[in-house]
Amino acid sequence: MAIFSVYVVNKAGGLIYQLDSYAPRAEAEKTFSYPLDLLLKLHDERVLVAFGQRDGIRVGHAVLAINGKDVNGKYTADGKEVLEYLGNPANYPVSVRFGRPRLTSNEKLMLASMFHS
Repeated sequence: MAIFSVYVVNKAGGLIYQLDSYAPRAEAEKTFSYPLDLLLKLHDERVLVAFGQRDGIRVGHAVLAINGKDVNGKYTADGKEVLEYLGNPANYPVSVRFGRPRLTSNEKLMLASMFHS
């Protein structure tokens, strides 16, 4: 049995301490030509796969990197929007890395408050 996360919640339901012990995320990297055969949508400031599964890329996976440069939310490391960058045919062929998104600090707080009843 493995322990993935530890949450310490006080009597009022507030999160005191939280620790994640993640195993390496299952990631899939693929080179695409134009047009992209996956439907990507912006959800909670992340670019997620909304439709289309192939080669280890699943619905709900987030865009983690484009051409080896990490993606922060909906922007590339260069400050360009991911959806605009992938919508431009001049940027292809493009290598995109997908994986399961990590929980944000706000999502961790909401999850910890659900444990308190």
